[in-house]
Amino acid sequence: MSILEMKVPSPGESITEVEIATWLVQDGDYVEKDQPIAEVDSDKATLELPAEQSGIITLKAEEGEVVQVGQVVCLIDMDAAKPAGSAAPAEEKTKEEPKAEVKKEEPAPVKAEAAKTETYASQTPSPAAKKILDEKGISASQVQGSGRDGRITKDDAVTASVPAMGSAPAGGNRAQTTTKLSVLRRKIAARLVSVKNETAMLTTFNEVDMSEIFRIRKQYKEEFAAKHGIGLGFMSFFTKAVTRALKLYPDVNASIDGDFKINYDFADISIAVSGPKGLMVPVLRNAENMTLRGVEANIKDLATKVRDGKITVDEMTGGTFTITNGGTFGSMMSTPIINPPQSAILGMHNIIQRPVAVDGQVVIRPMMYVAMSYDHRIIDGKESVGFLVAVKEAIDNPVEFLMDGDERKALEL
Repeated sequence: MSILEMKVPSPGESITEVEIATWLVQDGDYVEKDQPIAEVDSDKATLELPAEQSGIITLKAEEGEVVQVGQVVCLIDMDAAKPAGSAAPAEEKTKEEPKAEVKKEEPAPVKAEAAKTETYASQTPSPAAKKILDEKGISASQVQGSGRDGRITKDDAVTASVPAMGSAPAGGNRAQTTTKLSVLRRKIAARLVSVKNETAMLTTFNEVDMSEIFRIRKQYKEEFAAKHGIGLGFMSFFTKAVTRALKLYPDVNASIDGDFKINYDFADISIAVSGPKGLMVPVLRNAENMTLRGVEANIKDLATKVRDGKITVDEMTGGTFTITNGGTFGSMMSTPIINPPQSAILGMHNIIQRPVAVDGQVVIRPMMYVAMSYDHRIIDGKESVGFLVAVKEAIDNPVEFLMDGDERKALEL
């Protein structure tokens, strides 16, 4: 008998343990090679565990169990033949179903007798009772009638009391569910608390006029999509605006390591993406060297991997600055939290047509509030405000600051 011991592979550097989040198969199932058999949570990502060979699987770890990298979590009997199918048992079950359908009519007379005790008058208040209940603000459904056939009498209404504040209405659902947080969620929670406690985080705000970007997208989106096979979105403009601003204000592109400050000559931009397992932040490496098309293509690829659960730890490790877009969920303004060990993060928000003053005239423009949270230990107010102003001028006037005056060339058309 050939038995394969499947061990937990290393999801990435420095990860020593994972949690079995969900078994996708049951003990004794036949699995195919490369079939996903489990989802495992590390402190950085949720990953699928594929079967290394085909055969009958025996599970050796429970859901929710924390296991070490290299630990055996299941066995696969590679000599086991693939089952022909489950049609026969299903047919057998179908044949037995008529036996379970034997009707028992004995309780019917009891039900009929009970039904006779309920009439149109049940739980119906008399005119006098209704007036009293209305004055008290009490529903008739909250009062048990003592009159004939369950009718609510005046005395019932007089003695009825208003339900206590906060009490549940009759028949209300009071259920609650307790579930254990995943390793990833617990790690994120710990990191967010550490950011709050260990950084001097401040947030500065500004607003950007999206008119020019709207015009560019409307004018070139079809030609851009036809040539490059991807859409022309907002994120490429913001990413390039950020990489430009990072060159102008290098202290924003830095991190603290003890008593030392580390400045980066490259811009690895973390892009927050919402996936089925929560928020992930895949990284665009050397985004400062990418074109608008390159940014769009890379973001699309990484976002697809996040949503399909195929993103790797390496693709989410690192990053020198983060961009998050709460506007996709309708957020008007927020104070984004720093993604450690980075020192700053840019928050985008929803776009709203608002009246603004332009050259002494009130006009309607598509406006967005932007926010930058930063670690005041190494980024001063001058740098933080200057950085956000640099982002603003690039978004307000992308042709001049991001496209070198040539829209078609910048879009590679």
